[in-house]
Amino acid sequence: MTKEKNNYKNDILPAFLMGFMFLVVYGLVLFLTEPFIVKGGIQQAFSDINDPVNILMIIGIMLVVTVTILLIAKYWKDKIIQIIILFAVGYTSFYAFFLPVLSILFPAYQDIVLIFSIMLAVLLVIALYRYPEWYVIDISGIIIGVGAIIIFGISLGILLVLILLIALSVYDAISVYKTKHMIDLADTVMDLKLPVLLVIPKIRGYSLLKETKRLKEKLKDGEERDAFFMGLGDIVMPGILVAAVYHQIPAPEGLLITVSTIIGILAGFTILMTFVIKGKPQAGLPCLCGGAIIGYIVSSLILFGELKGLVLPF
Repeated sequence: MTKEKNNYKNDILPAFLMGFMFLVVYGLVLFLTEPFIVKGGIQQAFSDINDPVNILMIIGIMLVVTVTILLIAKYWKDKIIQIIILFAVGYTSFYAFFLPVLSILFPAYQDIVLIFSIMLAVLLVIALYRYPEWYVIDISGIIIGVGAIIIFGISLGILLVLILLIALSVYDAISVYKTKHMIDLADTVMDLKLPVLLVIPKIRGYSLLKETKRLKEKLKDGEERDAFFMGLGDIVMPGILVAAVYHQIPAPEGLLITVSTIIGILAGFTILMTFVIKGKPQAGLPCLCGGAIIGYIVSSLILFGELKGLVLPF
């Protein structure tokens, strides 16, 4: 019992820091969304943000990517996965973060901005390839996460985001508790040290580079993990609702509901952490997306008596 209490105490600070990463990402999203659109040149991914086909396209792409990664990991070399994801990291960081940020900071020097954006994206990819320590992974994850949230948040209507989050929560639960292929996916990206996971150490001197034992092996042997791991999608997916609400509902209503949505996500995160600190993998999206949805619905109804920003696609 004493050992369990000590482990629980040791988990509180890392869990708090993981929750703080949510605030960092969402804070950057709120700060950068409108400037990205106005000055950074970020465009919607879909021409009609309320077209239901958009959801089918996103889910279809996610399923194809997941299956492709698992098949490559099983039958071919993992290096192929590393090359594909590093290319995606470079492109996303360039288009969705570095280029818009530098365009906002230096609007009169677009040629120089383009060159520096490419250089920063290349340096990020090189850092991930040559020295993928946990803090390099986390910084990369934050950059990619902010860009992805903004792009999808301005590209999907609020109703479609709600439907997407529910669908992804169901999928996440099935993939973790039933088929367990999400654990295999986590092992693959951990082995390759890719920014698809966020890492918060639980012990001093922790090094992801020295992590040799797979998650499945540690679970089987009942070993305590030396770090918290959370999929980048666990921050990105509920964050899409944050960006959509903030962008599509005019202020001040939009800001109030946005803050409530973030509070709902953090409440879901708190519930999730009560299970995670017990050492078992958990599906994050049911709690996190559920918190986001409840935060949006409850605040919208209580404050304004209607679901603000909700547009029916027919």
